[in-house]
Amino acid sequence: MKILGIIPARWASTRFPGKPIVKIGSKTMIERVYKQAAKSLDYVIVATDDERIFKEVRRFNGQVVITSDQHESGTDRCAEALKIFEKESGQKFDAVINIQGDEPFIQEEQIKQIAECFNDENTQIATLVKKITEAEIVFDPSCPKVILNTNSEAIYFSRSTIPYINNTEEKDWFNKFTFYEHLGLYAYKSDILDKLTKLPPSSLEIAESLEQNRWLENGYKIKVIETDHANISIDTQEDLDKIIEQGFED
Repeated sequence: MKILGIIPARWASTRFPGKPIVKIGSKTMIERVYKQAAKSLDYVIVATDDERIFKEVRRFNGQVVITSDQHESGTDRCAEALKIFEKESGQKFDAVINIQGDEPFIQEEQIKQIAECFNDENTQIATLVKKITEAEIVFDPSCPKVILNTNSEAIYFSRSTIPYINNTEEKDWFNKFTFYEHLGLYAYKSDILDKLTKLPPSSLEIAESLEQNRWLENGYKIKVIETDHANISIDTQEDLDKIIEQGFED
């Protein structure tokens, strides 16, 4: 199976404009993400709507395509980027992995795990989760939670604490159930990706502000793989400052 890794990267982040080309040590963020992804995948591209990001990717000899600046989500940007790159390269890809452009320390193993989901021909969409190991995260709305069925498929994603633990005080919930945090790494079969972009926003997606609920609401299945690695996202200048203060291998 031929898999394309796509890194959506836009300039106009509300909380941290221009973050794809901010320096972390000797490399920009987008270069770090790209080179981490390339350890696991033969084909990786950046999908951007900005010439500054385009030039930066070209500088380190990465593959990059320019997409529309009207996309509402990384999923939509990935779908357009796939079509552009297939046309430019003359190749066809069976699946796409959507790699977050603000996770410069993404683990090679995580990408391999999600790619292996497509060894099962029934996989439509795949994503990663991690067991929550700190009680306060269970109640943090900025950390989406997910519940699974017995086939390791997502039932629902929520910013609320799910499931509700009946007849138990909230302070004891963490010790009564294994809660899972959703990590923002997605993969899709190419034909499924195209179909997802044609779906209108759904009520559950709008309520939670989580686009994956649109897919579930329309009957698509999301395979879930558990990872032990936490993702380190850089959403703000403060996040970046903290990473630099803690030190890291350049």
